[in-house]
Amino acid sequence: MSIEIKLSRFNRIYRSNEALEGKLIMKLTSSISFQSIRLTVNGTVNLQVRGGSAGVIESFYGVIKPIPIVHEVFEIQSFGKIGPGTTEIPFFVTLKDLKEENREKFYDTYHGSNVNIQYLVTVDVVRGYLHKSLSATVEFIIESENDNFPVKPVSPEMVFFYITQDTQKHPLLPEIKAGGFRVTGKICTQCSLLDPIVGELTVEASAVPVQSIDIHILRVESILIGEKIATESSLIQTTQIADGDVCRSMTLPIYVILPRLLTCPTIFAGPFSVEFKVSIVITFKSELSKKHSNYDPRTPRLWLAMESVPLELVRTKCMPQLLASSGVARICSIYYEISETSTSVNCLYYLVHCQRLWTFGSPAL
Repeated sequence: MSIEIKLSRFNRIYRSNEALEGKLIMKLTSSISFQSIRLTVNGTVNLQVRGGSAGVIESFYGVIKPIPIVHEVFEIQSFGKIGPGTTEIPFFVTLKDLKEENREKFYDTYHGSNVNIQYLVTVDVVRGYLHKSLSATVEFIIESENDNFPVKPVSPEMVFFYITQDTQKHPLLPEIKAGGFRVTGKICTQCSLLDPIVGELTVEASAVPVQSIDIHILRVESILIGEKIATESSLIQTTQIADGDVCRSMTLPIYVILPRLLTCPTIFAGPFSVEFKVSIVITFKSELSKKHSNYDPRTPRLWLAMESVPLELVRTKCMPQLLASSGVARICSIYYEISETSTSVNCLYYLVHCQRLWTFGSPAL
């Protein structure tokens, strides 16, 4: 005896102005009677405060009362009997009532550290007091409505950066500080969730050999507690763009694909906010770094040089005509072709090459 919810879309992505459609699949060994079959749609913003991100008093709050976004109960069938075998019951519900103007905004699905935005659909088969009810739950993903999207793709806003021993706010090893180093480049600070973070980096000079260069994506979550704001940053993803000492004055491409559920459009709401940062971390070769192989990349170390820039994420339309004209469709097809037979390094090389062709223009695209 099993019950399963199968949504109409394989990726489970919906928008608040669309209908949630699917079917309930029941596999029974014998017939059962039921009093009702109910479908519940829940959407909440779950907030929690950890001791490390707040004071002693705030840490006692622990989990804060969730912020409800949507809670709707629909009755699929009032009563009846289901025979043995496989039975499919379709359902069709509307997520957002256009007549209700005071309802909380539908935020994009987001799985964070202290902020979690989640949408669930639950089906309950109520069988009475003497029998246990059957239930199943599945998560579906909400993305911003089409009306809120920019009509044209968002052009990445680039910011130039330079990293030297004088720009570091934390102490460095004597040999690193005395010898000096200079790293320059540019990276985008505003981009679409559908696009990668792009840029370039050049090691112009460094007396101490470079061990690795990494790009960290950080989330900064803030929660309002009374009259105070608890803020905590955590690491989402690390992408290594250089391993070992690199040639001086050689331009290295930056190409970072954003994770799906761990990022969302930048949010500035009343009780909470979700922001993002990009951190460029340069690790220099030293005996001290070998003794501390496991460390928090957010914490400054004597053998590290760091530079962080804010990152604004937005969601844009994925229109077929825009994709075809800009060459994104060709880039995606190339990626899927080479990813089946090539290594990740080769995939990255071809993606960077396609990105440059798309940026500067090419008849091939």
